[in-house]
Amino acid sequence: MTRFRPCIDLHAGSVKQIVGGTLSTDNAGLKTNFTSDDPAAYFAELYKKNGLTGAHVIMLGPGNDAAAREALVAWPNGLQVGGGIKDSNAKDWIDAGAEAVIITSFLFPSGSFSLERLQSVLSVLGGDTSKLVIDLSCRRVGDGWRVAMDKWQTITEFQISKENIAMLEPYCSEFLIHAADAEGLQAGIDEKLVTYLAEICTIPVTYAGGGRNIQDLELVERLSNGKVDLTIGSALDIFGGRGVTFDECCKWNKHRDDAGR
Repeated sequence: MTRFRPCIDLHAGSVKQIVGGTLSTDNAGLKTNFTSDDPAAYFAELYKKNGLTGAHVIMLGPGNDAAAREALVAWPNGLQVGGGIKDSNAKDWIDAGAEAVIITSFLFPSGSFSLERLQSVLSVLGGDTSKLVIDLSCRRVGDGWRVAMDKWQTITEFQISKENIAMLEPYCSEFLIHAADAEGLQAGIDEKLVTYLAEICTIPVTYAGGGRNIQDLELVERLSNGKVDLTIGSALDIFGGRGVTFDECCKWNKHRDDAGR
C-alpha cells in the first residue's frame, strides 16, 4: 500500500522547499517556496513522534552537514541521508545515526554509470544492502527518463529502464526517484513515471515531485497498485503549503498500517 514519505531538504543549513529545476552551482536562478524558522531536528522529532519511517534528509549543496547531524541526533536510525554521499563518507553517516545513506552523483563520474563505485560504497557498508538507497532522480528525455545529477542540472546517459533497474536492485534496499521537472511546482505528479516505476521495480521505491494533495496519494496508490510511496513537500502545511496537512498524511499512513495488521 502506498504510504506518505516525509522529507527534510537542507539548503545553506536551513530546511527549505525549492523548485528543483532551479538549483545550480551559483544558485543564480534559485526559486525557494519555503524557508523554515525551525531547525532540521524539529522535523526529525516530529516525524519520530508520528512514526513516519523512511524519511529522507537531502543535503542540497555545501553547508548542511551540521543540520543533518542534528536531525540524526533527534532520531537516530530513523532517517535516510543523501547529498554528497560517497565511499569515503558513507560509513561516517551510518555511524552518525543514519538508517541508510542515499547515493546519486558519485555513481556517475563524467555522466557515466560506474558499477565499481557502487560496489565500493556497498563494501564500506559491510555489504549490507539495507544501509543503501540509490537515488535515480531524473528528467524526461524524449519518451523516457534519464538520471540527472549535480543538483539535477546534468543529464546522464543512464536511462530509467527495466534492465537498469534489475541491474541495480541487488545492491540496495530501495530507490528514491525525484521527477526533477516536477519537483517543487505543486502541479501534479508525473503519472507515466509512477506507473512505469511500479512495472519495473521489485523493491520499495519512493517517488517525489509534484505531489500537492491527499488525492495525489490516492492517485499514486491506484497507478502503482500500492507499490510506490509518495513524498509531498512544498504543498504540505508544515512547509508553508496549502494543499494538504501533515495530520492528513499521518492519518493516511495510520489507516494503511491498521489495514495491514
